[in-house]
Amino acid sequence: MNTIDLNCDIGESFGAWAMGDDEGVMPWITSANIACGFHAGDSSTMRQTVLLAKRHGVAIGAHVSLPDLQGFGRREMKVSPNEIYALTLYQIGALAAFARAAGTRLAHVKPHGALYNMAARDAALADAIARAVHDFDAGLILVGLAGSHLPRAGAALGLAVAHEAFADRRYVADGSLAPRGIEGAVIEDVDTAVAQAVNIATSGNADIRTGGTLRLHADTICVHGDRADAAAFARKLREGLMAAGVEIAKAR
Repeated sequence: MNTIDLNCDIGESFGAWAMGDDEGVMPWITSANIACGFHAGDSSTMRQTVLLAKRHGVAIGAHVSLPDLQGFGRREMKVSPNEIYALTLYQIGALAAFARAAGTRLAHVKPHGALYNMAARDAALADAIARAVHDFDAGLILVGLAGSHLPRAGAALGLAVAHEAFADRRYVADGSLAPRGIEGAVIEDVDTAVAQAVNIATSGNADIRTGGTLRLHADTICVHGDRADAAAFARKLREGLMAAGVEIAKAR
């Protein structure tokens, strides 16, 4: 039986501004990537989301980002590997403090948005992130785009890694995600997104946006918590995968 972790980018509310339905999503996922205040989230939201994940037995991860609240972390910046190392370590430490205070611990780290895509294609940035994770806690899992530089950098340092795929994003031929600015890059229809996830989990294939098929090994599949229908999407995704014979379990 194939096994897949379902992770969600979550805890993205900030101050009086609310995003997503974290309580609605949490029962359906196995791993939570909690925003650490750089692209979204704040100290109160981080604490609340850690406690919510603990209550549901969901693995807690730091969702680290470039410092870009205005752009939701989706704008690329010119940054050095040393800067990325420090930014990553800073955010991991912040979320780890809330986890420790709640009597639990971090399980994984996943970059967000532009940082995620930059680390997927830039070996030096990938290595900086991996070194920050390793230096903080070599027992953490590093999550990155399937087959990209980031999981390779983590594995090279002896970290456990999780190759990630996306249910609701289109792929291009080199295995990267179609940029969000391109029409159709985000799959809005839930049934279509679930079908893509099932195809990835059961056959190791994903459709390329412009035609053809991409071979893709995935350990974890992402649910975007900023979707308006995130809770319903997470439920249907879990149910669809289980109906196809896929076991849902935390990444190891």
